[in-house]
Amino acid sequence: MTKENFRIVFMGTPEFAVATLRLLVEKEYNVVSVVTMPDKAAGRGHKIQQSDVKKYALSQNLPLLQPEKLRDEEFLEKLKALNADLNIVVAFRMLPEVVWSMPKHGTYNLHGSLLPQYRGAAPINWAIINGEKETGVTTFKLVHEIDSGSIAFQSKVEIDDTDNAGIIHDKLMHQGAQLVLKTVDAIIDGSITLTAQDIETESLIPAPKIFKDTCKINWSLTAQEINNFIRGLSPYPTAYTTLERDDDQNINIKIFEAQPILQEHDFPFGTILQPNSSQLFIAALNGFMNILELQVQGRKRMNVSDFLNGFTFQESDIFKYRPPRPMNDNQPLTIILS
Repeated sequence: MTKENFRIVFMGTPEFAVATLRLLVEKEYNVVSVVTMPDKAAGRGHKIQQSDVKKYALSQNLPLLQPEKLRDEEFLEKLKALNADLNIVVAFRMLPEVVWSMPKHGTYNLHGSLLPQYRGAAPINWAIINGEKETGVTTFKLVHEIDSGSIAFQSKVEIDDTDNAGIIHDKLMHQGAQLVLKTVDAIIDGSITLTAQDIETESLIPAPKIFKDTCKINWSLTAQEINNFIRGLSPYPTAYTTLERDDDQNINIKIFEAQPILQEHDFPFGTILQPNSSQLFIAALNGFMNILELQVQGRKRMNVSDFLNGFTFQESDIFKYRPPRPMNDNQPLTIILS
């Protein structure tokens, strides 16, 4: 069988999936249909938004399916009629067995980690939050239990100290697209070899879905841990903190970028220090976080200098319910990059 007559159904939704679909199309694989999420209202105006995958599929005149429910009989009949040899899934939904078992060669998924580590919905974020120095992408064959099927191929990516989730997302997106093509080629020529995952070992680290409460910064951690946390959630969904004020007019502030400063001190965690008109420090366990880029609720994202030009701290301002302490302009600080 050749790639021209090997029938592929592609399933995906966000930008991360588009890179793989684009490569399949550009390399002239036989994508007989694309399955993506239904259009939905989003934003302040509740305008109907199409998924990134749908936008690309329409630009290439690819047949498109957008089922509300994956067990819908009409959808299943259309899917069966495609007579697919293979389903490829990249950043989509959990599939029922009736869908993933339908093609002759089953369904293969691209996951943004080196499985079996970081199984779950947010592998990129958690790898950075946990201070990993490398991550990667994995292609594997779907089975019942999520992210637990036998592995086809893996490819590693280094995580630099300055990388955030957005940077690693893009690295894995492009490397993952290449890995999917490698997997499809191996299936077509019959050379595919699958390796079972060891999912029973106690050393596995999960990657659960991230919610708003997950994103709140804990200032009692070390500066290095807080920096990893901020990088792991930047640019989305973004780490945040709440500025506690005496008048109960609390302010949520997203932090996109910061720099760890290792320095002994006796300030309570969350204490705000403003050494000068263009710098903002927040006390952590073993030092401070030098805030570089942030966003106050209701305002645009900006660097800290612009923020301080239009914002005045009160003497009692503190993060995370800590007793107020006056700001200290004189304490010596030594910047040490982690």
